[in-house]
Amino acid sequence: MMLSTSPLSNGIIGQDEALELLNRAVEHPVHAYLFLGPAGSGKRRAARAFAAALLCRNGQCGTCRDCVLTMSGEHPDVSEVERVGAAISVEQASEIVRSASFAPVESDKKVLILDEFHLLNASAAARLLKTIEEPPAGTVFCVLADQLVPDLVTIASRCVRVPFHSVPDRVIADALIAAGIGEEVALEAARAAAGDLDRARLLATDSGLVARREAFASVTHRVNGSGTRVVEIIEELLALIEAASEPLKARQANELAELEIRVAQTGERGAGRKALEERHKRELRRYRTDELRAGLSTVASTYRDRLVQGLEGRRGAEDAAAVDRIIEAIAHLERNPNETLLLQALLLSLPPI
Repeated sequence: MMLSTSPLSNGIIGQDEALELLNRAVEHPVHAYLFLGPAGSGKRRAARAFAAALLCRNGQCGTCRDCVLTMSGEHPDVSEVERVGAAISVEQASEIVRSASFAPVESDKKVLILDEFHLLNASAAARLLKTIEEPPAGTVFCVLADQLVPDLVTIASRCVRVPFHSVPDRVIADALIAAGIGEEVALEAARAAAGDLDRARLLATDSGLVARREAFASVTHRVNGSGTRVVEIIEELLALIEAASEPLKARQANELAELEIRVAQTGERGAGRKALEERHKRELRRYRTDELRAGLSTVASTYRDRLVQGLEGRRGAEDAAAVDRIIEAIAHLERNPNETLLLQALLLSLPPI
């Protein structure tokens, strides 16, 4: 069975080129792969599927213990690494080197999935280079990055590149419709998901999606330079985002319950409760970041619409500057800033419409 036709690839859509490359790689894996493409394109899911295919003893079945534990992020021979601070630090890089030196526990291979490595600093890159270039026998690195930044270039040159692309809204909507979601809801969720199928699935059952989009769209009409007004707007927006995370929290509660059932039945914890809870925290952080990114993009589009109307002079310059500041704020979201402070500084600087 090929990875592209295995149950392991369920949920990876619009990435035929990447799956075809990984099909071939499963048979003759090399030491390192760079999964390169925008956030939400399915890199993490594909990396897990590739890791499961490498460890599976039953032809990439998708149902054995190795496959199930890998796809749930719990296999002892698959390490998933995410940044702890604003960037991947040299201290975190040293821990990755140490982890790579350990022999596999259950399999003949060990896979390290390194996420968000477009946020890698130069010292960390230098610390990792030799290990990624010449890892211990049986160790495979899957390096995930949204873009190829200068500090990642040398590491990238030691990896086989696996390209990912933004998934078109129509492709995501069709996947949701096939899963039983109504067409109108599916299209709305797909547009809001920015190419991320997992996020689209959550949004498709999110009754507050329209209210959030309207709340962000109204920001430009409500700001007036007043700190009191800005505080009021921010409290409303963050409350809406908190409510939007409830479906994700419900799914996470189910995953935790399933882990406890497996522990009771087999006595095996895999990566254990602590690792699962840490992953859940990262998922919630990422979800909030995605919501803020989508919301601020809606705010920016309001100013862009006025620019398209051909406004010139002071008003046009103000709108263009506002778009630039919003884009800068969206970029800062990658580094886990204080949400309230970021929004306060931004909204106080925005001109009213």
